[in-house]
Amino acid sequence: MFAIYKKELKSYFLSPTGYITIGVFLLIFSLFFYLTTFLNNGYDMGALYFNTARYGLLIIVPILTMRMFAEERKNGTEQLLLTSPRSITEIVLGKFLAGVSVIVITLVFSLVYYAILCFFKAPSLAPTLVMILGFLLVAMAAISIGMFISSLTENQIISAVITIVFFVSSWFLPNINSSFSIIDLMSSYQKFPAGLISVSEVVNLVGITIVFILLTIIIMQRKKSIK
Repeated sequence: MFAIYKKELKSYFLSPTGYITIGVFLLIFSLFFYLTTFLNNGYDMGALYFNTARYGLLIIVPILTMRMFAEERKNGTEQLLLTSPRSITEIVLGKFLAGVSVIVITLVFSLVYYAILCFFKAPSLAPTLVMILGFLLVAMAAISIGMFISSLTENQIISAVITIVFFVSSWFLPNINSSFSIIDLMSSYQKFPAGLISVSEVVNLVGITIVFILLTIIIMQRKKSIK
């Protein structure tokens, strides 16, 4: 798995993908930092991470995940990947963890903004770390969904568009029918911005992540058996 992880992580930064992801994150984070700090003459780290998760991941995750499997299929390297000595589980987890690592790097950059605030009002570090943990859990769930969608198509653009449509739909569908609330990731990111860890929210986000990782493994295993 480590070999797949290393290869995928390296590929993010040998192409514009990794840099675009970090750049988009910093742009959106900076925008909300300006709105919540300078424009309102205060600071709200919870709102900052919540809004960045809601709108930033909508752009970042499709960029990260659209190439995971769709690119392999388009370039004709999927068969080599499926017939490699690595198991499907190792391949899927390696790609997933590489995507998560890019998010972790972006979150490290976000601490620069915390350091800036420390010069003025010194916000508490512990709640900020809880906010970051929640952001990471939401990102992991979103990446697992995007990865699953990428495993279904060979077109990166289609993969990205479907991922975006899925996330946007998850904001509105629960208003139509409450049963759709399970796909709204942000509904499980309500207490983290307040610096509180909710067991139910952690379980929901981790559960969604595991389900979509398993679905991706099943899809890729089926493709392997057909090959």
